[in-house]
Amino acid sequence: MEKYSTQIIDILITYAPKVVGAIVTLVIGLWLIKIIVKTVRKTMERRKVDASLIPFLSTVFSVLLKILLFLSVVSMVGVEATSFIAILGAAGLAIGLSLQGTLQNFAGGVVLLLLKPFKIGDVVDAKGFLGVVKEIQIFYTIVNTFDNKVIYLPNGSLANSDMTNLSQEEDRRNEWTFGIGYGDDVAKAKKIIRRLIDEDKRIFQDPEPFLALHSLGDSSVNIVVRTWSKASDLWPVYFEMNEKVYNEFAKEGINIPFPQMDVHLHKQDK
Repeated sequence: MEKYSTQIIDILITYAPKVVGAIVTLVIGLWLIKIIVKTVRKTMERRKVDASLIPFLSTVFSVLLKILLFLSVVSMVGVEATSFIAILGAAGLAIGLSLQGTLQNFAGGVVLLLLKPFKIGDVVDAKGFLGVVKEIQIFYTIVNTFDNKVIYLPNGSLANSDMTNLSQEEDRRNEWTFGIGYGDDVAKAKKIIRRLIDEDKRIFQDPEPFLALHSLGDSSVNIVVRTWSKASDLWPVYFEMNEKVYNEFAKEGINIPFPQMDVHLHKQDK
């Protein structure tokens, strides 16, 4: 018993200062890393680095510093760094195989930041979600939908799927199909619509607005209208034009038909 006690005391005398020093180094190191990452982030913001890159680079920088700190702490305890790196490499391979999806998301994040199909603040339609890009993280892209839901889209699938950027172009085209009744004056209806278009200063005259008889439907004669405006005016113009056309058609006696079915009853002689 005395022999084991002596060995335990020797081990404590040998390793206790190293362990305590390693713990202190770890705590102080994590605190310093937090400050350094925060400082680097503020520096990037001051230098107007692309807002899409800031959270991604900050995360990568933080992870790299923590890995270096961890290796330093392990070396302080007495573990050979080369042996530990070899073990870490083998473990990393095993973890990588089991976390292929996560690594794919990381690679997808790099691709998104290099190709820049969208940036923070853009309105995108991706993976069935329509919303504003709030942040591009190391594994996920955060999108806020217009009903204020927070959606986390994996970067891997996002980089390899169809996506629509609704903010990339400054100008956008609106399209309406207005139906009028059979027997109504098509030329008069087109004249009313054209007048409403000319009165709205948000609608461009170049390219020239397009109006044409689109189709003869089951219960309506359909007029297609296409105009261009600033992307920021797209939806206000669209909704307001619907209301204006409805009101003006009613004033001018133009019927807006609705689907209907005529049923004829025939009396059968017995």
